[in-house]
Amino acid sequence: MRSQTEFGNEEGGPVMKPDSDLSSRTPKLLDQVRTVLRMKHYSYRTEKAYVSWIYQYIVYHNKKHPRDMGEKEISQFLSHLAVNRKVSAATQNQALCAIVFLYKQVLNIDTGQFENLIWAKKSKTIPVVFSRQEIQSLMDNCTGTYWLMAALLYGAGLRMRELLNLRVKDIDFQYNQITVRNTKGKEDRVVPLPQKVKTSLQEHMRKVKNLHNKDLKEGFGSVYLPNALERKYKNAAKEWIWQFVFPAHRISTDPRSGIRRRHHLYDSALQKAIKNAVKKAGISKHGTCHTLRHSFATHLLEDGYDIRTVQELLGHKHVETTMIYTHVLNKGGLGVKSPMDTL
Repeated sequence: MRSQTEFGNEEGGPVMKPDSDLSSRTPKLLDQVRTVLRMKHYSYRTEKAYVSWIYQYIVYHNKKHPRDMGEKEISQFLSHLAVNRKVSAATQNQALCAIVFLYKQVLNIDTGQFENLIWAKKSKTIPVVFSRQEIQSLMDNCTGTYWLMAALLYGAGLRMRELLNLRVKDIDFQYNQITVRNTKGKEDRVVPLPQKVKTSLQEHMRKVKNLHNKDLKEGFGSVYLPNALERKYKNAAKEWIWQFVFPAHRISTDPRSGIRRRHHLYDSALQKAIKNAVKKAGISKHGTCHTLRHSFATHLLEDGYDIRTVQELLGHKHVETTMIYTHVLNKGGLGVKSPMDTL
């Protein structure tokens, strides 16, 4: 069996004590995973998830090294997740993605030998959609910055992460559009800037600029730049155009670089604000930030926009993904007239 220290220690997990005979082995396996993930430009969120699943996989098999395991051990772990922990199909598949990444990208083991692994079948669910009246009620119960963020989630059809990652340069007030970069499909797209939020957004960005100037005076003011742009453009990290549109309230330490700077708002803060607004509005649906995006798509289709246009605005790779919204148009069950109404 391999040394326990070769796996490293994932935050929040049990501490693995060094093996005196093998403690000099470097780099540790989880550090190798992190390195490869960063080389391939995976997000920090994905990095945390993958490292966590790999760590759990190893610990489940008594810290046995993955090289000494294979299809049988992977299947046992996936069964444990489904049967004992009762995780969803999406969560089970994410765990499998992480393990396949480990074998294929880090350990350079051909995953073709794992031909009998079974991916969990995701259930087909209809997305929750707010009516226009419910959207209005929700907006009436949001205030300040969170009102503005909710308005952009719905008015531009943004994913939560896309909204949080917006930079000053992505907002074009002259052409009334927003450029969404580094999307889920790794392609940029352009979405409309709602006219109703234009004035509020301009006022918000004036306040953000004042905050940025204050940070610069205090020796901060730099922001995280993707894909080594900070090395290529030495002063870009402190330029106004690269700042986040929705910056965090406090300076924090970057978990990757260790640099203290201002990042964007935490997603949990936005999620909590939307949840509270839904509750105050008395909406009897399970609504989240993503529900506003679902509502954006559905209401566009109701207004007569063709599905290809909606597909492009949402950034879906396949039109079949967008087709799900045709099932929730304001027509009742698939547009069928109930026989009860013919009596």
